[in-house]
Amino acid sequence: MSSQYTPRPSGEPPQSPPAPGSPGGDGLQAGLKNRHLSMIAIGGVIGAGLFVGSKAGIADAGPGILLSYALAGLLVVLVMRMLGEMAAADPASGSFSTYADRALGRWAGFTIGWLYWFFWAVVLAVEATAAAEILEGWVPAVDQWVWALLVMLVLTGTNLISVGSYGEFEFWFAGIKVVAIIAFIVVGLIAFVGLPPADSAAGMENLTGHGGFLPNGPGAILSGMLLVVFSFMGSEIVTLAAAESPNPVTAVRKAVNSVIWRIGLFYIGSMFVIVSLLPWDSKAIATDGPYVAVLDALDIPYAGTVMDVVVLTAVLSCLNSGLYTASRMAFSLGERGDAPTSFGRTNGRGVPTAAILASVAFGFVAVFFNYIAKDTVFEFLLNSSGAVALFVWLVICASQLRMRRRIEREAPERLTVRMWLYPYLTWATIGLIVFVIGYMFTDDDGRTQMVLSLAVAAGVLITSLVKDRLRRGAVPGGEPAGTVDAG
Repeated sequence: MSSQYTPRPSGEPPQSPPAPGSPGGDGLQAGLKNRHLSMIAIGGVIGAGLFVGSKAGIADAGPGILLSYALAGLLVVLVMRMLGEMAAADPASGSFSTYADRALGRWAGFTIGWLYWFFWAVVLAVEATAAAEILEGWVPAVDQWVWALLVMLVLTGTNLISVGSYGEFEFWFAGIKVVAIIAFIVVGLIAFVGLPPADSAAGMENLTGHGGFLPNGPGAILSGMLLVVFSFMGSEIVTLAAAESPNPVTAVRKAVNSVIWRIGLFYIGSMFVIVSLLPWDSKAIATDGPYVAVLDALDIPYAGTVMDVVVLTAVLSCLNSGLYTASRMAFSLGERGDAPTSFGRTNGRGVPTAAILASVAFGFVAVFFNYIAKDTVFEFLLNSSGAVALFVWLVICASQLRMRRRIEREAPERLTVRMWLYPYLTWATIGLIVFVIGYMFTDDDGRTQMVLSLAVAAGVLITSLVKDRLRRGAVPGGEPAGTVDAG
Protein backbone atom coordinates (compact mmCIF):
# COMPACT_ATOMS: atom_id res chain seq x y z
CA MET A 1 0.00 0.00 0.00
CA SER A 2 1.34 3.41 -0.88
CA SER A 3 0.14 6.92 -1.41
CA GLN A 4 -0.20 8.48 -4.81
CA TYR A 5 1.51 11.55 -6.23
CA THR A 6 -1.00 14.39 -6.22
CA PRO A 7 -0.26 17.29 -8.59
CA ARG A 8 -1.33 20.82 -7.76
CA PRO A 9 -4.57 22.08 -9.27
CA SER A 10 -4.04 23.11 -12.86
CA GLY A 11 -4.84 26.73 -12.13
CA GLU A 12 -2.21 27.08 -9.43
CA PRO A 13 1.18 28.39 -10.57
CA PRO A 14 4.18 26.21 -9.75
CA GLN A 15 6.01 29.15 -8.17
CA SER A 16 3.40 29.79 -5.48
CA PRO A 17 4.58 29.96 -1.86
CA PRO A 18 3.48 27.39 0.68
CA ALA A 19 -0.22 27.56 1.30
CA PRO A 20 -1.38 28.52 4.78
CA GLY A 21 -3.56 26.35 6.84
CA SER A 22 -1.47 24.44 9.31
CA PRO A 23 -3.52 23.80 12.44
CA GLY A 24 -3.01 26.35 15.15
CA GLY A 25 -1.28 28.90 12.92
CA ASP A 26 -0.85 30.18 9.41
CA GLY A 27 1.42 27.35 8.24
CA LEU A 28 4.98 27.68 7.06
CA GLN A 29 5.45 31.05 5.41
CA ALA A 30 7.63 32.20 2.53
CA GLY A 31 10.07 34.07 4.77
CA LEU A 32 13.31 33.10 3.03
CA LYS A 33 14.58 35.52 0.42
CA ASN A 34 16.32 34.51 -2.79
CA ARG A 35 19.71 35.55 -1.42
CA HIS A 36 19.09 33.36 1.63
CA LEU A 37 18.34 30.34 -0.54
CA SER A 38 21.34 31.01 -2.78
CA MET A 39 23.75 31.15 0.14
CA ILE A 40 22.14 28.16 1.89
CA ALA A 41 22.67 26.18 -1.32
CA ILE A 42 26.29 27.32 -1.71
CA GLY A 43 27.27 27.05 1.94
CA GLY A 44 25.30 23.88 2.64
CA VAL A 45 28.09 21.68 1.28
CA ILE A 46 30.75 23.35 3.45
CA GLY A 47 30.72 21.80 6.91
CA ALA A 48 33.17 21.88 9.78
CA GLY A 49 34.26 18.39 8.71
CA LEU A 50 35.93 19.86 5.64
CA PHE A 51 38.19 22.05 7.78
CA VAL A 52 38.86 19.60 10.61
CA GLY A 53 38.02 16.05 9.54
CA SER A 54 39.75 16.06 6.16
CA LYS A 55 43.13 15.37 7.77
CA ALA A 56 42.03 11.78 8.53
CA GLY A 57 41.18 11.23 4.86
CA ILE A 58 44.53 12.64 3.75
CA ALA A 59 46.35 10.37 6.23
CA ASP A 60 44.49 7.35 4.82
CA ALA A 61 44.62 8.02 1.08
CA GLY A 62 47.47 10.51 0.59
CA PRO A 63 47.09 12.57 -2.61
CA GLY A 64 44.53 9.93 -3.65
CA ILE A 65 42.10 11.78 -1.36
CA LEU A 66 41.32 13.80 -4.49
CA LEU A 67 39.79 10.67 -6.03
CA SER A 68 37.97 9.91 -2.77
CA TYR A 69 36.36 13.34 -2.80
CA ALA A 70 35.62 13.08 -6.51
CA LEU A 71 33.87 9.71 -6.04
CA ALA A 72 31.89 10.92 -3.04
CA GLY A 73 31.09 14.16 -4.86
CA LEU A 74 29.82 12.25 -7.89
CA LEU A 75 27.50 10.27 -5.65
CA VAL A 76 26.12 13.46 -4.08
CA VAL A 77 25.66 15.14 -7.48
CA LEU A 78 23.59 12.20 -8.74
CA VAL A 79 21.48 11.99 -5.58
CA MET A 80 20.88 15.75 -5.59
CA ARG A 81 19.80 15.57 -9.21
CA MET A 82 17.17 12.99 -8.30
CA LEU A 83 16.02 14.93 -5.26
CA GLY A 84 15.95 18.13 -7.30
CA GLU A 85 13.70 16.47 -9.87
CA MET A 86 11.13 15.62 -7.20
CA ALA A 87 11.49 18.86 -5.25
CA ALA A 88 11.10 21.05 -8.35
CA ALA A 89 7.98 19.12 -9.30
CA ASP A 90 6.44 19.56 -5.85
CA PRO A 91 8.34 21.50 -3.14
CA ALA A 92 7.47 20.11 0.29
CA SER A 93 8.62 20.89 3.82
CA GLY A 94 9.49 17.21 4.39
CA SER A 95 11.40 16.90 1.11
CA PHE A 96 12.60 13.32 0.56
CA SER A 97 10.60 12.00 3.55
CA THR A 98 7.39 13.27 1.95
CA TYR A 99 8.37 11.81 -1.43
CA ALA A 100 9.22 8.45 0.17
CA ASP A 101 5.80 8.50 1.82
CA ARG A 102 4.14 8.99 -1.56
CA ALA A 103 6.34 6.72 -3.64
CA LEU A 104 7.21 3.80 -1.35
CA GLY A 105 4.61 3.90 1.40
CA ARG A 106 3.97 5.56 4.71
CA TRP A 107 6.46 3.27 6.45
CA ALA A 108 9.28 4.67 4.29
CA GLY A 109 8.43 8.32 4.92
CA PHE A 110 8.07 7.68 8.65
CA THR A 111 11.32 5.73 8.96
CA ILE A 112 13.60 7.96 6.92
CA GLY A 113 12.04 11.12 8.35
CA TRP A 114 12.70 10.11 11.95
CA LEU A 115 16.19 8.82 11.16
CA TYR A 116 17.02 12.13 9.51
CA TRP A 117 15.64 14.03 12.48
CA PHE A 118 17.74 11.84 14.80
CA PHE A 119 20.87 12.51 12.74
CA TRP A 120 20.51 16.28 12.95
CA ALA A 121 19.49 16.23 16.62
CA VAL A 122 22.77 14.44 17.39
CA VAL A 123 24.63 16.92 15.17
CA LEU A 124 23.32 19.71 17.40
CA ALA A 125 25.23 18.23 20.33
CA VAL A 126 28.38 17.63 18.30
CA GLU A 127 28.51 21.15 16.91
CA ALA A 128 27.55 22.83 20.20
CA THR A 129 30.43 21.01 21.90
CA ALA A 130 32.85 21.90 19.09
CA ALA A 131 31.87 25.57 19.30
CA ALA A 132 32.25 25.51 23.09
CA GLU A 133 35.77 24.08 22.82
CA ILE A 134 36.87 26.91 20.54
CA LEU A 135 35.22 29.60 22.66
CA GLU A 136 36.68 28.17 25.88
CA GLY A 137 40.12 28.40 24.28
CA TRP A 138 39.53 32.12 23.74
CA VAL A 139 37.89 32.76 27.13
CA PRO A 140 39.06 30.00 29.49
CA ALA A 141 37.41 31.69 32.49
CA VAL A 142 34.03 30.49 31.20
CA ASP A 143 33.40 26.76 31.50
CA GLN A 144 32.89 24.80 28.31
CA TRP A 145 29.38 23.67 29.24
CA VAL A 146 28.35 27.31 29.69
CA TRP A 147 29.49 28.13 26.15
CA ALA A 148 27.61 25.11 24.79
CA LEU A 149 24.47 26.26 26.60
CA LEU A 150 24.80 29.85 25.35
CA VAL A 151 25.37 28.80 21.74
CA MET A 152 22.33 26.51 21.80
CA LEU A 153 20.13 29.15 23.41
CA VAL A 154 21.12 31.91 20.98
CA LEU A 155 20.51 29.84 17.85
CA THR A 156 17.31 28.39 19.28
CA GLY A 157 16.11 31.95 19.82
CA THR A 158 16.86 32.98 16.25
CA ASN A 159 14.99 29.97 14.88
CA LEU A 160 12.02 30.70 17.13
CA ILE A 161 11.74 34.32 15.95
CA SER A 162 11.09 33.58 12.29
CA VAL A 163 12.40 31.59 9.34
CA GLY A 164 13.80 34.88 8.05
CA SER A 165 16.04 35.09 11.16
CA TYR A 166 17.41 31.64 10.42
CA GLY A 167 17.96 32.65 6.79
CA GLU A 168 19.76 35.87 7.75
CA PHE A 169 22.10 34.15 10.19
CA GLU A 170 22.81 31.39 7.69
CA PHE A 171 23.42 33.95 4.93
CA TRP A 172 26.28 35.51 6.89
CA PHE A 173 27.61 32.25 8.32
CA ALA A 174 27.71 30.67 4.87
CA GLY A 175 29.13 33.84 3.36
CA ILE A 176 32.12 33.77 5.70
CA LYS A 177 32.76 30.08 4.90
CA VAL A 178 32.55 30.68 1.17
CA VAL A 179 34.86 33.71 1.23
CA ALA A 180 37.37 31.85 3.42
CA ILE A 181 37.50 28.80 1.13
CA ILE A 182 37.77 30.88 -2.04
CA ALA A 183 40.55 33.01 -0.51
CA PHE A 184 42.39 29.85 0.58
CA ILE A 185 42.17 28.36 -2.92
CA VAL A 186 43.26 31.59 -4.62
CA VAL A 187 46.28 32.01 -2.32
CA GLY A 188 47.12 28.33 -2.72
CA LEU A 189 47.00 28.39 -6.53
CA ILE A 190 49.14 31.52 -6.61
CA ALA A 191 51.67 29.73 -4.42
CA PHE A 192 51.43 26.58 -6.57
CA VAL A 193 52.71 28.43 -9.63
CA GLY A 194 55.56 29.95 -7.61
CA LEU A 195 54.31 33.49 -7.02
CA PRO A 196 54.53 35.14 -3.57
CA PRO A 197 53.99 34.10 -0.84
CA ALA A 198 55.75 30.97 -2.21
CA ASP A 199 59.44 30.92 -3.01
CA SER A 200 59.12 28.57 -5.99
CA ALA A 201 56.55 26.58 -7.96
CA ALA A 202 55.35 23.45 -6.15
CA GLY A 203 55.28 21.25 -9.25
CA MET A 204 54.16 17.63 -8.94
CA GLU A 205 56.59 16.57 -6.22
CA ASN A 206 54.06 16.41 -3.39
CA LEU A 207 51.49 14.67 -5.60
CA THR A 208 53.76 11.93 -6.92
CA GLY A 209 56.54 11.76 -4.34
CA HIS A 210 56.41 10.42 -0.78
CA GLY A 211 55.22 7.00 -1.90
CA GLY A 212 53.40 8.07 -5.05
CA PHE A 213 49.89 9.34 -5.76
CA LEU A 214 48.41 6.28 -3.99
CA PRO A 215 50.96 5.59 -1.25
CA ASN A 216 48.65 3.19 0.58
CA GLY A 217 47.33 1.42 -2.52
CA PRO A 218 44.13 1.80 -4.59
CA GLY A 219 41.98 0.46 -1.75
CA ALA A 220 42.78 3.60 0.23
CA ILE A 221 40.58 5.56 -2.19
CA LEU A 222 37.53 3.76 -0.82
CA SER A 223 38.79 4.03 2.76
CA GLY A 224 39.20 7.76 2.24
CA MET A 225 35.73 7.93 0.73
CA LEU A 226 34.24 6.42 3.90
CA LEU A 227 35.89 9.18 5.91
CA VAL A 228 34.73 12.06 3.70
CA VAL A 229 31.38 10.99 2.25
CA PHE A 230 29.42 12.01 5.34
CA SER A 231 30.82 15.54 5.22
CA PHE A 232 28.53 16.09 2.22
CA MET A 233 25.42 15.64 4.36
CA GLY A 234 23.66 19.01 4.25
CA SER A 235 23.51 19.41 0.49
CA GLU A 236 19.83 18.48 0.64
CA ILE A 237 18.87 21.21 3.13
CA VAL A 238 18.04 23.66 0.35
CA THR A 239 15.22 21.37 -0.84
CA LEU A 240 13.59 21.63 2.60
CA ALA A 241 14.20 25.37 2.85
CA ALA A 242 12.81 25.99 -0.65
CA ALA A 243 9.31 25.23 0.66
CA GLU A 244 9.55 28.47 2.70
CA SER A 245 10.63 30.67 -0.20
CA PRO A 246 8.50 32.67 -2.66
CA ASN A 247 10.01 30.88 -5.68
CA PRO A 248 10.68 27.29 -4.60
CA VAL A 249 10.97 25.75 -8.06
CA THR A 250 13.53 28.32 -9.21
CA ALA A 251 15.50 27.93 -5.97
CA VAL A 252 15.66 24.15 -6.29
CA ARG A 253 16.61 24.28 -9.97
CA LYS A 254 19.48 26.70 -9.30
CA ALA A 255 20.75 24.66 -6.34
CA VAL A 256 20.72 21.39 -8.28
CA ASN A 257 22.37 22.88 -11.35
CA SER A 258 25.16 24.44 -9.28
CA VAL A 259 25.99 21.43 -7.09
CA ILE A 260 28.70 20.20 -9.50
CA TRP A 261 30.79 23.37 -9.41
CA ARG A 262 30.21 23.81 -5.68
CA ILE A 263 31.63 20.40 -4.86
CA GLY A 264 34.40 20.76 -7.45
CA LEU A 265 35.48 24.16 -6.16
CA PHE A 266 35.14 23.88 -2.40
CA TYR A 267 36.12 20.27 -1.80
CA ILE A 268 38.30 19.08 -4.66
CA GLY A 269 39.79 22.54 -5.24
CA SER A 270 40.85 23.02 -1.63
CA MET A 271 42.13 19.43 -1.33
CA PHE A 272 44.26 19.93 -4.46
CA VAL A 273 45.84 23.00 -2.87
CA ILE A 274 46.63 21.10 0.33
CA VAL A 275 48.17 17.93 -1.14
CA SER A 276 50.08 19.82 -3.83
CA LEU A 277 51.65 22.35 -1.47
CA LEU A 278 52.48 19.98 1.40
CA PRO A 279 53.59 16.34 1.59
CA TRP A 280 50.55 14.25 2.52
CA ASP A 281 52.48 12.72 5.44
CA SER A 282 53.51 16.08 6.85
CA LYS A 283 53.34 16.13 10.66
CA ALA A 284 51.87 19.63 10.48
CA ILE A 285 48.75 18.29 8.72
CA ALA A 286 48.21 15.74 11.47
CA THR A 287 48.80 18.14 14.37
CA ASP A 288 47.51 21.51 13.16
CA GLY A 289 44.99 20.45 10.51
CA PRO A 290 45.47 20.74 6.73
CA TYR A 291 44.34 24.34 6.28
CA VAL A 292 46.37 25.80 9.12
CA ALA A 293 49.37 23.73 8.01
CA VAL A 294 49.26 25.19 4.50
CA LEU A 295 48.82 28.76 5.72
CA ASP A 296 51.68 28.36 8.20
CA ALA A 297 53.90 26.94 5.44
CA LEU A 298 53.19 30.05 3.38
CA ASP A 299 54.00 32.28 6.38
CA ILE A 300 50.48 33.71 6.50
CA PRO A 301 50.30 35.56 9.84
CA TYR A 302 47.80 34.46 12.51
CA ALA A 303 46.86 31.39 10.45
CA GLY A 304 45.67 29.44 13.49
CA THR A 305 43.47 32.25 14.77
CA VAL A 306 42.01 32.90 11.33
CA MET A 307 41.11 29.24 10.90
CA ASP A 308 39.64 29.08 14.40
CA VAL A 309 37.28 31.88 13.40
CA VAL A 310 36.37 30.13 10.14
CA VAL A 311 35.87 26.77 11.86
CA LEU A 312 33.72 28.41 14.55
CA THR A 313 31.63 29.99 11.82
CA ALA A 314 31.26 26.64 10.07
CA VAL A 315 30.26 25.00 13.35
CA LEU A 316 27.67 27.67 14.13
CA SER A 317 26.36 27.43 10.57
CA CYS A 318 25.97 23.67 10.90
CA LEU A 319 24.30 24.06 14.29
CA ASN A 320 21.93 26.70 12.93
CA SER A 321 21.03 24.60 9.89
CA GLY A 322 20.80 21.43 11.96
CA LEU A 323 18.19 22.97 14.25
CA TYR A 324 16.25 24.32 11.28
CA THR A 325 16.41 21.03 9.38
CA ALA A 326 15.45 18.84 12.35
CA SER A 327 12.51 21.09 13.21
CA ARG A 328 11.18 21.16 9.62
CA MET A 329 11.39 17.40 9.35
CA ALA A 330 9.56 17.09 12.68
CA PHE A 331 6.97 19.59 11.41
CA SER A 332 6.40 17.55 8.25
CA LEU A 333 6.07 14.33 10.26
CA GLY A 334 3.57 16.06 12.53
CA GLU A 335 1.52 17.27 9.57
CA ARG A 336 1.35 13.74 8.20
CA GLY A 337 0.33 12.23 11.52
CA ASP A 338 3.66 10.47 12.03
CA ALA A 339 4.68 12.65 15.00
CA PRO A 340 2.76 14.44 17.77
CA THR A 341 0.20 16.77 16.19
CA SER A 342 1.72 19.74 18.03
CA PHE A 343 4.83 19.34 15.84
CA GLY A 344 2.70 20.11 12.77
CA ARG A 345 1.38 23.41 14.13
CA THR A 346 2.90 26.86 13.62
CA ASN A 347 2.49 30.15 15.40
CA GLY A 348 1.34 33.37 13.78
CA ARG A 349 4.82 33.95 12.32
CA GLY A 350 4.84 30.55 10.58
CA VAL A 351 7.30 29.04 13.07
CA PRO A 352 6.80 25.38 14.18
CA THR A 353 7.56 26.17 17.83
CA ALA A 354 6.91 22.71 19.28
CA ALA A 355 9.04 21.03 16.59
CA ILE A 356 11.94 23.40 17.30
CA LEU A 357 11.76 22.98 21.08
CA ALA A 358 11.55 19.19 20.83
CA SER A 359 14.59 19.09 18.53
CA VAL A 360 16.69 21.35 20.71
CA ALA A 361 15.61 19.46 23.85
CA PHE A 362 17.05 16.26 22.40
CA GLY A 363 20.18 18.22 21.50
CA PHE A 364 20.52 19.43 25.11
CA VAL A 365 20.15 15.85 26.37
CA ALA A 366 22.85 14.71 23.94
CA VAL A 367 25.17 17.53 25.09
CA PHE A 368 24.57 16.41 28.68
CA PHE A 369 25.60 12.85 27.81
CA ASN A 370 28.65 14.17 25.99
CA TYR A 371 29.91 15.49 29.32
CA ILE A 372 28.88 12.65 31.65
CA ALA A 373 28.96 9.57 29.39
CA LYS A 374 31.13 10.48 26.41
CA ASP A 375 32.51 6.98 25.81
CA THR A 376 29.22 5.13 26.25
CA VAL A 377 25.90 6.88 25.61
CA PHE A 378 27.24 9.71 23.47
CA GLU A 379 29.45 7.38 21.43
CA PHE A 380 26.39 5.20 20.81
CA LEU A 381 24.45 8.24 19.57
CA LEU A 382 27.28 9.15 17.19
CA ASN A 383 27.71 5.65 15.79
CA SER A 384 24.00 4.88 15.53
CA SER A 385 23.45 7.99 13.39
CA GLY A 386 26.66 7.62 11.39
CA ALA A 387 25.24 5.80 8.37
CA VAL A 388 21.97 7.73 8.10
CA ALA A 389 23.29 9.74 5.14
CA LEU A 390 23.60 6.55 3.07
CA PHE A 391 20.09 5.46 4.07
CA VAL A 392 18.70 8.85 3.07
CA TRP A 393 20.42 8.76 -0.32
CA LEU A 394 19.23 5.20 -0.96
CA VAL A 395 15.62 6.18 -0.20
CA ILE A 396 15.90 9.22 -2.48
CA CYS A 397 16.99 6.95 -5.35
CA ALA A 398 14.19 4.45 -4.74
CA SER A 399 11.60 7.23 -4.46
CA GLN A 400 12.74 8.88 -7.68
CA LEU A 401 12.40 5.61 -9.60
CA ARG A 402 8.68 5.50 -8.79
CA MET A 403 7.91 9.22 -8.62
CA ARG A 404 9.33 9.89 -12.08
CA ARG A 405 6.84 7.53 -13.71
CA ARG A 406 3.94 9.01 -11.77
CA ILE A 407 4.86 12.60 -12.53
CA GLU A 408 5.30 11.79 -16.24
CA ARG A 409 1.86 10.21 -16.24
CA GLU A 410 -0.04 12.77 -14.13
CA ALA A 411 1.79 16.11 -14.38
CA PRO A 412 4.65 16.02 -16.93
CA GLU A 413 4.82 19.82 -17.04
CA ARG A 414 6.27 19.69 -13.49
CA LEU A 415 9.44 17.98 -14.71
CA THR A 416 11.52 21.14 -14.98
CA VAL A 417 14.55 19.24 -13.60
CA ARG A 418 15.24 15.76 -14.96
CA MET A 419 17.57 13.04 -13.78
CA TRP A 420 20.17 12.21 -16.41
CA LEU A 421 19.86 8.88 -18.28
CA TYR A 422 16.83 7.78 -16.25
CA PRO A 423 16.45 5.04 -15.07
CA TYR A 424 19.93 3.62 -15.81
CA LEU A 425 21.92 6.22 -13.88
CA THR A 426 19.51 5.94 -10.96
CA TRP A 427 20.13 2.19 -10.77
CA ALA A 428 23.88 2.77 -11.08
CA THR A 429 23.72 5.20 -8.14
CA ILE A 430 21.81 2.67 -6.07
CA GLY A 431 24.51 0.13 -6.89
CA LEU A 432 27.25 2.54 -5.77
CA ILE A 433 25.48 3.30 -2.47
CA VAL A 434 24.95 -0.40 -1.76
CA PHE A 435 28.63 -1.00 -2.53
CA VAL A 436 29.67 1.71 -0.05
CA ILE A 437 27.36 0.21 2.59
CA GLY A 438 28.92 -3.20 1.99
CA TYR A 439 32.45 -1.78 2.08
CA MET A 440 31.74 -0.20 5.48
CA PHE A 441 31.50 -3.72 6.93
CA THR A 442 35.16 -4.30 5.99
CA ASP A 443 36.28 -1.32 8.08
CA ASP A 444 36.33 -1.57 11.89
CA ASP A 445 34.88 1.88 12.58
CA GLY A 446 32.57 1.67 9.59
CA ARG A 447 31.27 -1.73 10.71
CA THR A 448 30.36 -0.37 14.14
CA GLN A 449 28.54 2.58 12.63
CA MET A 450 26.67 0.45 10.13
CA VAL A 451 25.57 -2.21 12.62
CA LEU A 452 24.31 0.35 15.15
CA SER A 453 22.69 2.52 12.46
CA LEU A 454 20.92 -0.53 11.03
CA ALA A 455 19.74 -1.49 14.52
CA VAL A 456 18.25 1.96 15.11
CA ALA A 457 16.73 1.98 11.61
CA ALA A 458 15.15 -1.44 12.28
CA GLY A 459 13.68 -0.12 15.53
CA VAL A 460 12.16 2.90 13.78
CA LEU A 461 10.84 0.74 10.94
CA ILE A 462 9.15 -1.67 13.37
CA THR A 463 7.60 1.31 15.16
CA SER A 464 6.25 2.62 11.86
CA LEU A 465 4.74 -0.75 10.94
CA VAL A 466 3.09 -1.12 14.35
CA LYS A 467 1.78 2.44 14.16
CA ASP A 468 0.44 1.84 10.67
CA ARG A 469 -1.33 -1.35 11.77
CA LEU A 470 -2.94 0.47 14.69
CA ARG A 471 -3.96 3.31 12.38
CA ARG A 472 -5.59 0.90 9.92
CA GLY A 473 -7.51 -0.69 12.73
CA ALA A 474 -8.80 2.71 13.86
CA VAL A 475 -10.11 3.77 10.44
CA PRO A 476 -13.30 2.22 9.00
CA GLY A 477 -12.49 0.03 6.03
CA GLY A 478 -8.94 -0.60 7.26
CA GLU A 479 -7.31 2.08 5.09
CA PRO A 480 -5.18 4.75 6.80
CA ALA A 481 -6.65 8.20 6.57
CA GLY A 482 -4.99 10.51 4.09
CA THR A 483 -3.69 7.86 1.67
CA VAL A 484 -4.80 6.88 -1.78
CA ASP A 485 -4.09 3.45 -3.18
CA ALA A 486 -1.62 3.75 -6.02
CA GLY A 487 -3.24 0.86 -7.79
